[in-house]
Amino acid sequence: MPRKKHKTKEIEATLRLAEANGWKVEQAGKSAHCWARLYCPYEGLNEKCRCGNFCIVSVWGTPRNPLVHAANIRRAVENCILFGGSK
Repeated sequence: MPRKKHKTKEIEATLRLAEANGWKVEQAGKSAHCWARLYCPYEGLNEKCRCGNFCIVSVWGTPRNPLVHAANIRRAVENCILFGGSK
């Protein structure tokens, strides 16, 4: 079943970027605080991986500032150790 679209276009575009890079978007339940969670495809596969500390990202349904939230999600995806990020 396809996931629901996020109502903020900037966050939806960032989620599509994450999915294109292998990240999994898991919709939250009805009583959850977050709208969804992003899971890194590389979590724990390599000793360079950050052990999941930064590999799970919460996606909020109504963030205070959608542009900043989208930028934070993009940063998490692009800074993934095995994706090609630094450190």
